[in-house]
Amino acid sequence: MADSHRKTPSFPPALTIALALAIVAFASLFSAVSSYHRPPPRRNLFVPRRRDLDSDSPEQVHISLVGVDKMRITWITEDSAAAVVEYGTSPGVYTNLVNGTTSSYKYAFYESGNIHDVTIGPLDPNTTYYYRCSSNSARNFSLKTPPAQLPIKFVVIGDLGQTEWTKTTLENVAKSDYDVLILPGDLSYADFIQSLWDSFGRLVEPLASQRPWMVTNGNHEVERIPVIHSHPFTAYNARWHMPFEESSSNSNLYYSFNTAGVHVIMLGSYTDFDKSSAQYEWLVADLKKVDRATTPWIVVLLHAPWYNSNTAHQGEKESVDMKAAMEDLLYQARVDVVFSGHVHAYERFTRVYNGEANNCAPIYITIGDGGNREGLASKYIDPKPTISLFRQASFGHGRFEVLNETHALWTWHRNDDGNVTVVGDSFWFKSLSSDPACRI
Repeated sequence: MADSHRKTPSFPPALTIALALAIVAFASLFSAVSSYHRPPPRRNLFVPRRRDLDSDSPEQVHISLVGVDKMRITWITEDSAAAVVEYGTSPGVYTNLVNGTTSSYKYAFYESGNIHDVTIGPLDPNTTYYYRCSSNSARNFSLKTPPAQLPIKFVVIGDLGQTEWTKTTLENVAKSDYDVLILPGDLSYADFIQSLWDSFGRLVEPLASQRPWMVTNGNHEVERIPVIHSHPFTAYNARWHMPFEESSSNSNLYYSFNTAGVHVIMLGSYTDFDKSSAQYEWLVADLKKVDRATTPWIVVLLHAPWYNSNTAHQGEKESVDMKAAMEDLLYQARVDVVFSGHVHAYERFTRVYNGEANNCAPIYITIGDGGNREGLASKYIDPKPTISLFRQASFGHGRFEVLNETHALWTWHRNDDGNVTVVGDSFWFKSLSSDPACRI
């Protein structure tokens, strides 16, 4: 816990760049991710701190769900500031005040700002609330809570990053009417350069401060460097606190939550997942708690895809071994859909189990095309497997609209058609809980 911010040591710009490149080069020697050719990406972005902000002004504000009627608000200040949120249902009229906690972390030569974490509620469903952080009158925000019952609309983005493609994706998302954003890993692509986490927080704040962002981790969140920084997920866990405690998980790397009539499970591809692991045992217990009468839909997110006909990321243990350990659990629980990232392209599979089409298995969708700096994975295995129904190497995002207990609409919106959002793929889901042939 830190209640004041100690300034990061100052280095000459040339030395700072040299140190950063040395860290990245050293860390890459230990990377478990194989490389492959990608088309040239668009320009990288860096969002600096606004000059008009004071050192105790809130920035990088984002919100996340906590239980069915609470919201966690997270923000960062350069210097010491109160971990307090004031909120109400009218603009500028704050009738409620809640205190929270403050923390910070160190990574090599970097020390973070003060990371404030406050949970507000109980909140009414489908309601707009107005709030401010650290009693700062210069910055006022608003958020909208999800509905208590179906229908509900999700936005799904993977491998977001910070490029001009990312900016286009976020602009297209901003034009949509949605309730919750879910992200299957690879957020900032900071890759050991911690100031890029700050840039990412500023980049997504306009959206992430208004609707809950529920995320899980990918390989770019690990950021473990032998000798220099041996503890993984330091920045991710410090900055993106998800509601793992509320789902009886002992790790921020995997958790679940309910919203409206949907049970969402976030799994961690880069922590232990074998049948003797804590994550596996937690998943078994979590699935047993699901009541399909109140949550007829089950959605799973993980980073490394279990089914993939792209030539990228074939044979990685995070895909192959995790699938071998956990696929039976998802099949027996009648999970409706599994979203993944990692492969920088879009692909939709049929309902599949153990490599074959199965009407009672999940649909698998890869959506690692948010806008990362590494570019698109454009090469696919030929011929296309029969279980793969649609695949395309384009940047974009998905929308998953659960209309009622039985039907949902999936649409994939690609970016590379100028500023106009174009639906590149669409599919109507029928929930497995409503299919008599799939009931257990």
